Amino acid sequence: MTSSLLTRVAAANLLVYGAGAVALATGPVAVPRDPEPGSVVLLVLGVLVLTGVVALLLGPTLRALDQVVEALDLTGAAGRVPVPRPREAARLATAVDELLDRVERAQADRALAVTDAEEAERARIAQDLHDGVGQSLTAVLLELAAAERSMAPEERAAVAAAREGVRAALEEVRVAARRLRPHVLEDLGLRSALVALTTDLFAATDVAVHRAVVPGLPAMSEATELVVFRVAQEALTNVARHADARTVRLRLGPVGAHVELVVEDDGRGVDPAAPATQGTGLRGMAERAAGVGGSLSVTRREGGGTRVRLLVPAAPPAAAPTAAPEGGR
Repeated sequence: MTSSLLTRVAAANLLVYGAGAVALATGPVAVPRDPEPGSVVLLVLGVLVLTGVVALLLGPTLRALDQVVEALDLTGAAGRVPVPRPREAARLATAVDELLDRVERAQADRALAVTDAEEAERARIAQDLHDGVGQSLTAVLLELAAAERSMAPEERAAVAAAREGVRAALEEVRVAARRLRPHVLEDLGLRSALVALTTDLFAATDVAVHRAVVPGLPAMSEATELVVFRVAQEALTNVARHADARTVRLRLGPVGAHVELVVEDDGRGVDPAAPATQGTGLRGMAERAAGVGGSLSVTRREGGGTRVRLLVPAAPPAAAPTAAPEGGR
């Protein structure tokens, strides 16, 4: 840490007193040119005594201010500054804490507003896919089927291949619409939505999926449930696209007054501090978590892979049920 406020104030006092002594000794003021040694000693002692008095009077307050600054550096917006003893420093610490509270509320409100806007845009795009692209592909599929029936058997192969291509494209559109707007979350709840999510992502792969969702989760707001789903979706999508993993594990359950979501894989792992990692949605997940008063951590697993942990507030659980693991996909 750099020099403290007390050290700098004491040094400034010594410089001022020293400059005054030099001015008296060399200036036009009538001062004996050959002062007695006792006078010099007395002057030096006077300077030291004055400096000591200043340090004694201001020392506790200045040291407390140093503690406030150091605590602010260490805690940032995630913690609070301990209130020191001197009144002036205590008032400053209280003011800093109030400022941090306002900053946190503003950040949470902003994150929630961004999340709401994203969800509204996702819903609009999903509706457009369903009503526009989905219906157009359905019409093409029906026309191809009608054309195939009217053709000679030897001419149907090409049309059948085209029809299967359109059918595959229609299914991709439906999957994309489901991911953009998870109706299963609204209709059947978070547990079923997570099961459907892992099935959509890994059913056609060799990745082994292990789910452990505690039944009877504590009550959460709709916004919090949506954040849990979106973070799980982003984390699992990253595993499917980038991790080259053989196994992925998803756990959801109560931890004290919170609900914890953990997604782990045994793939290549990520460096959360690397700029490229931000492109995988880490920043978006963290903002969503902050918007509902939660926290997110992304770390490397020992032995390889990535661990994503989300903690969101919830009502204290009425009971402590045991996890119900579900093997397979």
